[in-house]
Order: sequence, then C-alpha cells, then structure tokens
Amino acid sequence: TTQINLLEQYLKEAGYECLITREPGGTVIGEEVRELILNPEYKEMSPVTEMLLYAASRAQLVHEVIGPALEAGRIVISDRFVDSSIVYQGIARNLGISTVAAVNAPGIGIYRPDGIFFIDLSEAEGLRRKKEQKNLDRMEQEGIDFHHMVSEGYRKVLSGRPEVMKIDGGRSIDTIQKKIRNHVDELLKKKNR
Repeated sequence: TTQINLLEQYLKEAGYECLITREPGGTVIGEEVRELILNPEYKEMSPVTEMLLYAASRAQLVHEVIGPALEAGRIVISDRFVDSSIVYQGIARNLGISTVAAVNAPGIGIYRPDGIFFIDLSEAEGLRRKKEQKNLDRMEQEGIDFHHMVSEGYRKVLSGRPEVMKIDGGRSIDTIQKKIRNHVDELLKKKNR
C-alpha cells in the first residue's frame, strides 16, 4: 500500500491520470464479496467457493473500473490481480493453476498487466508486518505452512516472466520506490513510442 500510494503520487505529479484498484473489492459488488471472503468467521469456506468469489469480484472490477479506465487512456495500478488467485487458490489451496486461470479468463478478458512488481518478503516477515497493522482477516489467519506455499507459489508463478520485476522486500521504502519508478518510466517510454 505504501509503494502504491507513492507511485500514484509520482505519476500524478508527472501529469498522468491514474487509478488505484484493490482486490478483492473496488466496486460496490466487489466490496460486498470482500466482506464474505475475508471474514474470519467463515473458516468453513471451501477452496472452490473462495476461488469463485475472488473471480466474481475481479470480473466486476474489470467490467466496471479497470476496462473503462484503460480504454480512456488512464494508468491503472492494481493491488493484486489474477496471479494472486493462481497462487492462493491454485497452489496454496491446491485447486490447480489451470483451473484458476480458466475460471478467471472470462472475467479479465483482454486485460493483462504491462508490469508486475513482486516485492519478495519472507512469509514470517510478511505476517509480522501484517500483525502490526490490524486485526488479521481470514486469509491472514492461515498458518505459516499456508503462507510458505503462497510465498513459494509467487516465486514459481512469476519467475522468468518479462513483465515481472522482483524486488527485495527487505530494502528501504525509498530504495524500493526508486526501483519501481525507474521501471514504470521505462514501461511508459515503450508505450509512448
């Protein structure tokens, strides 16, 4: 969230129109789905239900917000997208990468990220930081083994992809932001050619 807010400020100061989205949520319908997915009281939620709810929230976000913004020439900064479902439900919940990709395909349509920033942090450090911030949601309450599968899943799914920039999450906020800004500047140069 810190990095997203800093990037938004940087882009706006450079004269770009940009929009921040989050998952799950970002629309009235998506926020209702978010409440269901992340509610710590719903520990009995099946992995398939979880996958379908994330896909539904994402489909609405693409339909209502992301697609129209991109078509209008705006920059969209998303806090998570389909790779998160591929990792969380496909790998950590063991539903399979191809299953999760297929379920999400109709909802995301033609829209794919030009750049992905993977801020790599150990699962223990990530959970420590989350615990300092707020009460833990249903996903954050999962055990360390689940979070280890998520971390390894991201490393597997994002490895070797040209649109992915992996960043050491142990670096300072300023160092991470500088790397992100430099990469975004390069992406914008390519888009504006």
